[in-house]
Amino acid sequence: MKRLAEAKEKSPLKVSNGPPERGLPLDLSIGNQIRVTHRAIQRLLQAKIGPYGATLGMWYFLRALWDEDGLTQAELSRRIGTMEPTALSAIQSMERSGLVRRVRNEGDKRKVNIFLTEKGRNLQKRLLPLGISVVDTALRGFTERELRFLLQLLSQIQVNLVDEMKKTKLDIGDDEAELL
Repeated sequence: MKRLAEAKEKSPLKVSNGPPERGLPLDLSIGNQIRVTHRAIQRLLQAKIGPYGATLGMWYFLRALWDEDGLTQAELSRRIGTMEPTALSAIQSMERSGLVRRVRNEGDKRKVNIFLTEKGRNLQKRLLPLGISVVDTALRGFTERELRFLLQLLSQIQVNLVDEMKKTKLDIGDDEAELL
């Protein structure tokens, strides 16, 4: 109850137990602002990586494999935050494109490890600078201090949401909890 009272005091939206007094304009909606920002980043990123034959779906898997090659399909799925069937579809597409190869795990034949091919590894030199340039564009005009503060705020939002889902016993899945 104390947290709700504090939130009411701090919130520019006048949090109440009932419906908002004046609605929630989109420009004041954190969820909407994060969604619009995410979509803009994705559109710019896709425009930059597309000419190299990469899709946004591939981008996230490549990023994880550039950090740690040879993850199992399940590990890769968790790192990316996708369901395993979605991950399998993306991995198959990347395999057809010659970016990865799947290898049966020696220690556990039920598992399949995903390894970058030379083509997949070489894409890092071209694509990673493009991804960095998208982030640099998004953060143009921010000081280093503002960037660190923004990352702290976003991290706290994620923690708050996961905590609330756990508290209300919503099924957040292991993937979301693991990402934090």
